[in-house]
Amino acid sequence: MALVVAGSLVGGGAWALQNTPQQPPTAPTPPAAPTPVVASQQPRPSPGPRPATQTPTPTTTASPPANETPTPAAAKPAATTPDKPAEPLKRARSSVAILQALDKVTTETMRFEAPVGQPIRYKTLIFTVRACETTAPDEDAPDSVAYVTVDTQPKALPGRVAPAGRQIYKGWMYANSPGLNPLEHPVYDAWLIACKTSAPVAPAASR
Repeated sequence: MALVVAGSLVGGGAWALQNTPQQPPTAPTPPAAPTPVVASQQPRPSPGPRPATQTPTPTTTASPPANETPTPAAAKPAATTPDKPAEPLKRARSSVAILQALDKVTTETMRFEAPVGQPIRYKTLIFTVRACETTAPDEDAPDSVAYVTVDTQPKALPGRVAPAGRQIYKGWMYANSPGLNPLEHPVYDAWLIACKTSAPVAPAASR
């Protein structure tokens, strides 16, 4: 009996499905075509009138009132020149030197005058004074100085040629300090006595 009821139920369900009016399927709506977007062209602003060129206004310097005296600019300090040191006084130059020579063997001494630039012989020595000066007043120690060269040259024997001379001294001689730069010779000695401006009367040491 249960099977009969089930079959009746199934048959009734099938009949109900057949008698139910079926609606036709709804056709799908096609998608709307996209509307093309047109770029909107905005109107370009018309160029306005150009601004007028401004002429620069010349700058004028304010002049002082007529009743006022313009203040002068500060004067630059004058450049100070450093004081130059006083130039030393020049020495007085003489034309003649007074020399004294000594023969150590015979103890003979002789004082003679030697003009500047003129050779003077004393025995086997020949003195030539190159300069003779007296110290200036602004120097500490007053003195007479002479630049002297001394050559040794023996006298020529009769019938023979005089041997060649050689220089044995060259330098300054000081009248007040004869031992400062002395002539060094085993037989003779010589030193400066003074400077004078007058020429010698006769070459005292010409022998």
